[in-house]
Amino acid sequence: MISWKKNLYIMWICQFLAMVGMSSIVPFLPLFVRELGVTSIEETSKWSGLVFAGPFFVSLFLSSVWGNLGDKYGRKLMTIRATFGLAVAQIIIGLSGDINHLFIGRLLQGALSGFLPAAMALIASNTPEEKTGYALGMLQSSTAAGTVLGPLFGGIISDFLSFRAVFFVVAGLLFLVGFAIILFVKEDKREATNQKISFIDNWKYVLQNKKLLILSALIMLTSLGISFVRPIFVLYVETLDINKNFLPTITGALYSIVGIFSIFSAYWWGKKVEEIGLQKCIIYASIITGLMYLMHYVIVNPYFLIPVRTLLGFGYGALMPLLFTDISKNVAKERRGGVMGIGSSFQVMGNLIGPLLGGYAGATIGFSVSFIITSIIFLFIAFAGYFLLKD
Repeated sequence: MISWKKNLYIMWICQFLAMVGMSSIVPFLPLFVRELGVTSIEETSKWSGLVFAGPFFVSLFLSSVWGNLGDKYGRKLMTIRATFGLAVAQIIIGLSGDINHLFIGRLLQGALSGFLPAAMALIASNTPEEKTGYALGMLQSSTAAGTVLGPLFGGIISDFLSFRAVFFVVAGLLFLVGFAIILFVKEDKREATNQKISFIDNWKYVLQNKKLLILSALIMLTSLGISFVRPIFVLYVETLDINKNFLPTITGALYSIVGIFSIFSAYWWGKKVEEIGLQKCIIYASIITGLMYLMHYVIVNPYFLIPVRTLLGFGYGALMPLLFTDISKNVAKERRGGVMGIGSSFQVMGNLIGPLLGGYAGATIGFSVSFIITSIIFLFIAFAGYFLLKD
């Protein structure tokens, strides 16, 4: 076994930088939709939902395929492919001439992506079994850490330069990450790379395994919940009493608050699992998340959002690390990449459905009411966790 700690530390840095780049476009993407000629608030909300969901139309079908190819030909290769693919997609998106070009660019991003599941499979397969939970939890914390700086980083660049400049900066950052993985990450070659487990075999395995299927469904609901309000969040913030000249920066800061406390959350809940078990951790974290989304409905003062977003990050930051870690611990090593790729496909499904429904809901029932729906989703996850998950 190669030095798994060295791999983990390097991949933590690489994933952190990648997530800084990828999350930097979140605060202003609906405003970029406006810049491309979509003027009415209803159409902006609907197109924002489509644009946010765009990558997931394609990656829904390809995530598990990339995971299966990683099991056969190497997880490092798939991680590098995804990184450079994302970089190329950002350049194409930055050159968008109208809303249709933007949507096509986002579809291409979905076809070329798959960085997060590839990175998780790479670390999980090159880490001792007893350290897998720790390693995946730490890797997930890099995602949370990246989302701390990313939205604020993107908001500031878009305010002082332009929306398009952010995409080109992100592309450069991703190229840097790809070369770093090539040079510094080493994959354990003792593991067989010519496995006979097919893409279909892995899907059958998950669908026939009750626990894996429940965990995958909860992953889907979690990503659906968090992405439901993503297309309309900046439009919701715009309705509050703020300086509209710095709307992307303020929105980015509110996203970053969630990211900051997600970092501490992933570590704290990871330790708490040893004391009270996975089931209770998922229930408590889901309840906190649901209640904090409900608070968005009643808030009119933007300063009150700060403690609410703080607790939101503390609750939400626990869910994905715990669910993916439990999947990893219930899957044999030789099919881990493929099964975690399927888990990622469920995550992608949530990220696909959420923005589409959220964009439509924002245009029809209003931005504030959309947060009530999100709250109900997370309270349902707590309810399902209570009855369906057993430690």
